[in-house]
Amino acid sequence: MTSSSSKTNLLGFSKAKMEAFLESIGEKKFRAIQIVKWIHQQGAEDFEVMTNLSKDLRAKLSEVAEICEPEVVYQDYSEDGTRKWAIRVEGGSLVETVLIPEGDRATLCVSSQVGCSLDCSFCSTGKQGFNRNLSAAEVIGQLRVAIKSFGPIDPKAPRRVTNVVMMGMGEPLMNFDAVVDAMSLMMEDNAYGLSKRRVTLSTAGLVPAIDRLGELTDVSLALSLHAPNDPLRDELVPLNKRYPIAEVKAACKRYLSRLNDKRVITIEYTMIDGVNDQPDQARELVRLLKDLPCKLNLIPFNPFPNSGYRRSKRQAIDYFKEITSRSGIVTTIRTTRGDDIDAACGQLVGQVDDRTRRSQKYIPVVQQSESE
Repeated sequence: MTSSSSKTNLLGFSKAKMEAFLESIGEKKFRAIQIVKWIHQQGAEDFEVMTNLSKDLRAKLSEVAEICEPEVVYQDYSEDGTRKWAIRVEGGSLVETVLIPEGDRATLCVSSQVGCSLDCSFCSTGKQGFNRNLSAAEVIGQLRVAIKSFGPIDPKAPRRVTNVVMMGMGEPLMNFDAVVDAMSLMMEDNAYGLSKRRVTLSTAGLVPAIDRLGELTDVSLALSLHAPNDPLRDELVPLNKRYPIAEVKAACKRYLSRLNDKRVITIEYTMIDGVNDQPDQARELVRLLKDLPCKLNLIPFNPFPNSGYRRSKRQAIDYFKEITSRSGIVTTIRTTRGDDIDAACGQLVGQVDDRTRRSQKYIPVVQQSESE
C-alpha cells in the first residue's frame, strides 16, 4: 500500500532513528527495540498487535505513525525458481525486486532508485531514465515483501532470505542515507540479523561516497567495473569520466583497509561479445587487479531491445576465465537466472516516470526474453 496520510512511516527507521522518533513524541527510547522487533521480526502491520507496549503508547503511535508497506503490483516466478516483484512506489512509478534461490541460499536483489541516472550502455535500467531516490521504507520494504511471499513470518523458522545485494535498479551510493539506513536494519540483530558478509552494496564507483560508506558501515562491497581500461570504461560506464579506474581502485583499497577481516572486493564484469571479452583484455584486467584483494564475477550480458550488444560466446567467457584464474584471481561465471521473466542481471526496468527524458530515445518498456 502507498501512504497518503501525514503520519510518519516507521517501516524504514533504523534503531537509532526509532529511538529519536520516540523521544520526539515524549516516549522512552528503549521502546525502539520492541517496535523494531515487532515490525521486522514479527511482520506487524499495525500497532495494536504490539502487546508488550501499553495501550496508551499503542494509541499514541496509531495517531502519529504507521507501518506502510510498498504495494506489489504483480509478481512472476521463473521456471528456475527465481521470483520477481514489481512494486509501486509513491508517485506511481514501479521498481523491480528479484529473489534468486540456490541450494540453501536465497539472494534478494534490491532496488535503490526509481530508474537510474548513470546510463551505463549495457544496462536496460538506465535507458528508462531517472525519477527519484527510494525512501528507506521503500528499500527495506522490498526485503519484507520477499520474506512475506513465503507465508506468515515465523521468527523461529530458517531465514527465507539469506543474502541481500544492492544491485537492483539504481546506483545505491547516489541514495546514500536511505540505503545506509535500510542496510542497518538488514544487519540489525533485532530486525533481520543478516551478517555483514551477506549484505553487499554494488557501485559503479562514486569515490567520495565509497569513502563515506567506510566511515559508517562494513557491508561487503562490489564494483561494477566491466572494462580493463579507462577509454573502454568511459563508453560502458559514463561515470568513469568523472572517477577513472585508478581513483575508484584506490577508494576500494581504502574501504578494505577499514575492515577488520579478510574480505575482498567483488569485481563485476559483464561479458559483451567483441567489446570487452578478448584474451588481451583479460590479461590487461589481470594487470589492473593484481594489487587489489578481489574476486572476479563474469556476468554474461543479458540482451534487451535496442541495446546493440550481444552476449559473449560461451567459449570466449570460458577462455577469459581461464586467463584470469591462472593468474590467481578467484573467478566465477554468474549463472543466468530468471531471464524467462526478465529478471536477469541488467534487465530490470520497472516503469519509470522519467524526469530525464532519456527513455524517449528508446522503445517503450517491453522486455523480451532470450527464448523469444
